[in-house]
Amino acid sequence: MAMVPTKVSLIAGVLLTAALSCSPRGGEFSWQALPIDGHRTGVSAPLANNVGEALGTFDGSVYVAPNGSRFRSGSTPAVAARMIEVQPSMAALKEVVAYSEKEMTKFRPESELSNFAVDVLMAQTEKITGRKVDVGLLNFGGIRVNMPKGPVILDDIVSMFPFKNYVTYLTLPGSELRRVFEQMARGKVEVIGGARLRIRDGKLVSVTVGGRPLSDSKTYGVATIDFLLDGGDNLKLARGCKDMLITEVKLVDAILPYIREVTARGDTLRSSLDGRVIIEEEGK
Repeated sequence: MAMVPTKVSLIAGVLLTAALSCSPRGGEFSWQALPIDGHRTGVSAPLANNVGEALGTFDGSVYVAPNGSRFRSGSTPAVAARMIEVQPSMAALKEVVAYSEKEMTKFRPESELSNFAVDVLMAQTEKITGRKVDVGLLNFGGIRVNMPKGPVILDDIVSMFPFKNYVTYLTLPGSELRRVFEQMARGKVEVIGGARLRIRDGKLVSVTVGGRPLSDSKTYGVATIDFLLDGGDNLKLARGCKDMLITEVKLVDAILPYIREVTARGDTLRSSLDGRVIIEEEGK
């Protein structure tokens, strides 16, 4: 899987505020994220129309930071010059595509961001394929950055879902879905939509789909991505499937139209925790 380049707008703020440290090790570099407060420069991640305000200016010899600090030597002017130089080529990625009511992060067993992603995937898969979706399955590792509070730019969404994972529709017997959920209960739970799991002591206690107990003999429509079909994150969803359709639509290209629709009707992005995965403490 190929990754889209990382968010240069954020890297600009990171580099110009010395937010990353690196050390060579056998010809390679290891990176450590450190807190960013912009106290030296006042740099922030720029949009398409505020590069000077966010990054400052460079006249060929002196870098003037947003807070008025001036730098003539060292690495800061060189880094600033490069980051300012590349901004025009990144203008398309700085488009504000939505607004989020609050920051959404990802964490197991469920989170607002992961619930948002899989719920949108389910709805969009139905539109793309014209088939009924009962369950959605994604992997936490496929969601790479948080949803910021306030303006959300295209770069945020592209960086959030950077992999070439294609929207996929499966029909699975309930017995196979149960196997998948039991595997998650024993190990790590991935992103789930349309179903509600209760797990205790590494065992699946109960599971419902659409508010009804999972039936081993019933066939369910599943929205997922091709990465999870044959071993991605230890899932093999293609096992036992009765029907499969791998579309030519990448996950990010399925989610973006939904986001634009929300914005077009004047609404904001939102999600919530709903108890779709409950892991009870051992012994209770």
